[in-house]
Amino acid sequence: MEPTPGPCSTIRRHPERAIPDEVKEILATGLVAHVGFCEDGQPFVIPMSYHYSPTRPDRLYLHGSRDSRLMQLLARGAAVSVAVTLVDGLVYSRTAFNHSMNYRSVVCFGRARVVEDEREQRRHFEEMTARYFPGRTPGEDYAPATAQQLAVTLLVEVEIEEWSAKARRGGPRGPYDNDPDAPGSAGVVAISRAKGSEQ
Repeated sequence: MEPTPGPCSTIRRHPERAIPDEVKEILATGLVAHVGFCEDGQPFVIPMSYHYSPTRPDRLYLHGSRDSRLMQLLARGAAVSVAVTLVDGLVYSRTAFNHSMNYRSVVCFGRARVVEDEREQRRHFEEMTARYFPGRTPGEDYAPATAQQLAVTLLVEVEIEEWSAKARRGGPRGPYDNDPDAPGSAGVVAISRAKGSEQ
């Protein structure tokens, strides 16, 4: 079952930019999840790697040290927010106010459960490695995690209860940006998400 927008994820600013049909693609393509949580009234946001597969659209996986404050909080079922953003371009305008960014983003809300089964842990970690490093095979390209390494790592499955996606596309929209005789310049600097060369 796929999550749907709800009270937490309703887009209020520029609702015309909603792109609900692109949620799964964005989550499957993204590399960094910004994970938001609250502890004792203090909000925190932590950037993390994550795993997501469109074959199970309402689940997202996070992992970290068992001693991590965030992981311990998630293990207790605390509410969590996860944001993933793809930056497609930097938009420059003839006016300062109209500089912008082309992006696609998803915000998810949910709660987590600990994945305890070792076979399930290994499967998710191998799938996550393959998502970030396509073609790498455990036992051939890298040594699988040891039992000791798994023991000190906590893997949680976030059940996504609500989500929404939003995008900005196109060129600058300032009042003078379509006037070739106006002072200044306007355009878009495309940003490539291609992985860098091996070093």
